[in-house]
Amino acid sequence: MTPELEQGTQDVAPEAAPAAPAPGVSSPARVAFLARLDAAKHDAGVAETDFRREAAARIEQLAAARAHAWRRADLMAALVAAVDATEDAEMAVAAGQALLRTRLGWTSDSDARTEVLARFAAVALALSEADAGGDPQAALAAFEDWYLETRQSPFWYLFEHYLSDTPLVDY
Repeated sequence: MTPELEQGTQDVAPEAAPAAPAPGVSSPARVAFLARLDAAKHDAGVAETDFRREAAARIEQLAAARAHAWRRADLMAALVAAVDATEDAEMAVAAGQALLRTRLGWTSDSDARTEVLARFAAVALALSEADAGGDPQAALAAFEDWYLETRQSPFWYLFEHYLSDTPLVDY
């Protein structure tokens, strides 16, 4: 053989047939196939867990929004009835504040409660003046926004913490 031919044959490696795996040992292709299936099942599990977490959070948000809407509608219906029974704006404000105190079970005052009642007065006043151009929707929204901004929780959350009167036990 000439050196050129020898050199040419050295550059080209003969294709080797894949060796048959030993009995009981999977081939690299089958191992890779199973690894891809395992990765897919892991990814599917992660996707399901993420979706369930997101769905649970969304359900919680929707449930809170529903509860707040019901509380809002219930309190405002009672407030409308209270305002309808008054003769003037001053009495409407007093009736609205008394209603809120009753609904929240506030039998004593604090600075925070006094502030909430003072801000809530605007809602009762707007309802009282609704026929003359008052905007109870805007007043309620402003009150809710103020409460959320200052207390870092929705106003309607107060209604979730009803504490019933407990009997005084004398030992």
